[in-house]
Amino acid sequence: MRVADAYAACGEITRREARNFALGIMVLPRPKREALTALYAFARRVDDIADGADPPAVRAAALAVVRDSLDTLPRVPAGDPVLIALRDAMVRYPIPRGSLLALLDGAQWDVERSRYETWSELRAYCLRVAGAVGVACTAVYGPTDLTRAVPLAELLGIALQQINIMRDVREDWLMGRVYLPQDELAHHGVTEEDLAAGTLDAGWRELMELQANRARAHLVGGFGLLDLLDARSSLCVRTLAGVYSGLLDEIEQCGFDVFSARAGISTGAKLRVAGVGIIGALAGRAPRVVQGPLA
Repeated sequence: MRVADAYAACGEITRREARNFALGIMVLPRPKREALTALYAFARRVDDIADGADPPAVRAAALAVVRDSLDTLPRVPAGDPVLIALRDAMVRYPIPRGSLLALLDGAQWDVERSRYETWSELRAYCLRVAGAVGVACTAVYGPTDLTRAVPLAELLGIALQQINIMRDVREDWLMGRVYLPQDELAHHGVTEEDLAAGTLDAGWRELMELQANRARAHLVGGFGLLDLLDARSSLCVRTLAGVYSGLLDEIEQCGFDVFSARAGISTGAKLRVAGVGIIGALAGRAPRVVQGPLA
């Protein structure tokens, strides 16, 4: 398979499975855009295995195969577009292999556990499944100082994962998973029976306000990354972060009712976010986000 065809296949996966991400990377030059679709397609493969219906032992074995594939990238199967594209992207950009291994570690956690006792534990999970992806993507963006960029990219990745967790409480519950810290559930008097029933009381709203403030604090903390990126890469990050900030706004505006329907923002709203991002990039302003405590 030609590398161009492999990238085309990864682009199709990205457009089909991750419309927000696909929108954000549209502003990038083709080589960077292609590399990011390869990273997304690889992450999608890992996530699909972790979330699959197979027994844990089968999923763990499948993740081990993917892990082994990173060791044999120079000899990838001729018909595997994801690995062909990923191999080319890792040649062209300094994508750290360690970030991809961290992603696999996070997926293994999804196979092995379904509850997190504290925010510290959950943050370590988010760092693996999302912070690591942020680091890999940042290597493609080409920051002026990669060492400074890495912790900022991790903060942004954690923020986006936290917003995903808030949006997907019901879906995760139906899969037998709870990604809200157990000690915080207990502190606010929210039980897993409440999650099953979709209870919207004061305790639930206080719990979710804590999650929202935490997500915003990580967004704000990570926006220093923008100063290290070229204009188009900065716009990409602004757009993606803006879409997720809008999603967080939507979750808040519906009173944290993430049970009745899956929160989302319209295509028109996403395009407005992109427009605001362009204006902000021209003016040199960070995206506007109300800051909460980084805890």
